[in-house]
Amino acid sequence: MADVKEEDVKPIKAEEDTKPATSTIPEKDLKKLEAEQAKEDASLLANLDQEAKEFDKDSEISRILSAFRANAYDVLDLQPGVPDEDIRKTYRKKSLLIHPDKSSNPRAPDAFDRLALAYQSLLDEKKRATLDEAIADARMLLMRDLKLTVDSEEVKDPDTVFMGKWKDKIKWVLADNEARRQRQMKAQMQEEGRERRKEEEETAERKRKREAEVEWEKSRDGRIGSWREFSSGTKKAKKEGGKKKMKTLG
Repeated sequence: MADVKEEDVKPIKAEEDTKPATSTIPEKDLKKLEAEQAKEDASLLANLDQEAKEFDKDSEISRILSAFRANAYDVLDLQPGVPDEDIRKTYRKKSLLIHPDKSSNPRAPDAFDRLALAYQSLLDEKKRATLDEAIADARMLLMRDLKLTVDSEEVKDPDTVFMGKWKDKIKWVLADNEARRQRQMKAQMQEEGRERRKEEEETAERKRKREAEVEWEKSRDGRIGSWREFSSGTKKAKKEGGKKKMKTLG
């Protein structure tokens, strides 16, 4: 074995730490990070929910304004013949959804007014009966056009096609009824105008006669005086004529 010299023996240095130095920036607490993430998710969901609600509001406003306003069922998106309680519930739900105070849509006030008017119409027994009659007439006319009977499958179990055609026919019947009403009103107004003119002419004639009588009465004294003067002059002339001597001829 070779001798080991002292100078050949080197001191053993401590093994250098090859691991990187720990960062001086503290890591976020996991629970805190999860809490912040949950908060962000909740905010995002809230925004999405709000956007969805605004979309629902805008969609409902557009639907109401595009509905045939003469058909209150169409405005409220109800089927004819529904009970009053369903009408009230539907109106309450929709009025809260599109209320102008809760919507930024500039058309919300107009839609809200139309919805309220339709609701009031359906609560009015007379107006609702008139509307129900028009809807029944539209159904009958559609069945006649399609050559159907009450026993036809399309009538007993109507599909979307039949319902769409029925809806269009309801519009036609309501528009025709309104046109008839306008014509009747115009004819009535014309007749009332003729009657009014006749009454005015009769009133004017009676007034003219009264005024003539008044003027005749006012001139009465003058007429009597003139007659007296005329009568007196005539008598005087006769008297003077009687005193004249007849001229002898020859």
